Parts: sequence; structure tokens; C-alpha cells
Amino acid sequence: MVGLGRMGGNMSKRLVEHGHEVVAFDRNAESVQAAGADGAIGASSLADLVGKLEPPRAVWVMVPSGDPTTATINELAGLLSPGDTIIDGGNSNYHHAMQLSAELAPKGIAFVDAGVSGGVWGLKNGYCLMVGGAREAVARIEPVFLALAPEDGYAHVGPSGAGHFTKMIHNGIEYGMLQAYAEGFALLESATEFGLDLHQVAALWNHGSVVRSWLLELAEMALAKPEEFKHIRGYVEDSGEGRWTVQESIERAVATPVITASLYARFESRDDERMAARIVAALRNQFGGHKFLSESGAAEVARQKDMDGGVTAPEAAGSQ
Repeated sequence: MVGLGRMGGNMSKRLVEHGHEVVAFDRNAESVQAAGADGAIGASSLADLVGKLEPPRAVWVMVPSGDPTTATINELAGLLSPGDTIIDGGNSNYHHAMQLSAELAPKGIAFVDAGVSGGVWGLKNGYCLMVGGAREAVARIEPVFLALAPEDGYAHVGPSGAGHFTKMIHNGIEYGMLQAYAEGFALLESATEFGLDLHQVAALWNHGSVVRSWLLELAEMALAKPEEFKHIRGYVEDSGEGRWTVQESIERAVATPVITASLYARFESRDDERMAARIVAALRNQFGGHKFLSESGAAEVARQKDMDGGVTAPEAAGSQ
């Protein structure tokens, strides 16, 4: 296992618990020591890791996508032998997986792309694995996939690239689901006249409702701790797969309005002083004389809202 972060470290531990021998490496020596405490065999470098494995070797790369993955796999390609296998379990672009597979084939090194879902809960519950690659290569290391996954949580979905493509779409769907829950709970919170308990609603919906899901269970857990929740910033990052899903929908002329809108919502969350909103406010003032707030005015509205427990609007009546 190369890369012992939140995912790689827990995956190593789960494999050891299921009887596999794991050689672990990370640039952070403390992470290697932690893996050793969990039963893995620590390695000081990629060369040391390869030397501690018996052929045919299987090396799982669990580092950030892009340059870190490329550099790691290129170095491993110079250390491994024909018959060995490299598994990329990061959130790499599926085009990159297809390219790496083609580049490694002349060396006799098999390449497998494994989309991994489950997050920090995977250690206990198992990881959903969407695996792409040649059938022979996947079959040889299938015991590893079966150990990592819960029952029926692993599938060989197709040739090289298919694993990362499936995971990309999976994450695009996740974007849309998260945004739908977010908007719904924001609307519930706005109904101050009802004094709704959002944690109670989330817990209720998790029992028999058609919108129940693991994500809603996580929302229930987050809303159970209001003191912690109120300190969470509304800044939402995107890790790439949502963008790639939208780009792919354009290339294939498949409409994905929900996923696309959820991606844009993430972009919007990062700008506390949104240029687009400022332009709209300025134009409404120009054509209709509608008031707009200065920075100090916005602060006063926020203060009044907190005091009144309601919404204070700069425009008492009328709208264009």
C-alpha cells in the first residue's frame, strides 16, 4: 500500500485484519509507524517496498490524483517486473487510467483502476469497489477486493478506465444528492414560525421515508451536535470528479442539469463577496431604483435579523 492517509491507512488495517500481508509506505514516517502498529510491514521507500514483496507483486497506489499518482506509478514501473500489478485506487481521471494501462502493457505490468467509495467509515463497514482492468489481472488480486468490500460491494465493471469512469459518475450523483439535502434543510430552517428541530426531521426521514439514505444518516449525526455545527463554514470544495462528470456530459450530449447546478453551487460557496450578486444589485438599482446595501448596511441587516429572529429586507414593498 503506497499512501497511508485517511483512506490508505484504514484500507491497510482492514486488509491485515482479513489475513493479508501488507507492506506499507508513505512519505510521512509517522504514518508508516502507525501502519506497522496495525500489523503492516513498514517500508522506507518505494524500492524498499518492492523488495519486500514476493513476485508476482501487487502494489496499491492511494495518493492524490494527478501528478502525485503519475510520479508514483512511473517510479514503480522502473522497479516492478513482468507479471506484477499496479492498482490505482485514487480519484484519477479515467482517461489517465487508460493511458497508464497502455504505457505499462509493453513492460508486462498489469494496471487496474479501482474506484473506491466508503470514506472514513470503510474500515468498519467496508468499501464499495468499482474495478476496471483486464480480467486476468483483476481475478488474480480479487481476494484483496473481497476483503476490502462488504458483501456484494465489489464488481469488475469493465476494461481499463471503467473503474474510474464509474466512480466519477458516482461522485457526480453524490454532488446532486448533497445539494438537494442542503437546500431542503435550508428551507426547513427558514420556516422560523414552526420552530422545526432539524435533527428530529433528519432522524424521522431515516425511518421509512423515500428520501432515507446513508447521507441523510450522516446529516442526522451532524445536526445532533448544534454547538459544533454552527462553527462549520459554508465553503465547499470540489475534488475534480464533479467537474469531469459535467465535462463528460457535454462531450456526450447527455443532459445533467442537477449535477451541473450542484457543481456551480460549490463554486458559489467559496465567494463571500459574490461579483454576480453585486452586479445584479447594482443593475436593479439602476433600472428600478431598488436599494442596495453597503458593507455596513449588510452588517446592520444581519444584526437586526439576529435580534428579531426573522428576515429583514431592505425593500419593504414592491419588486421589479
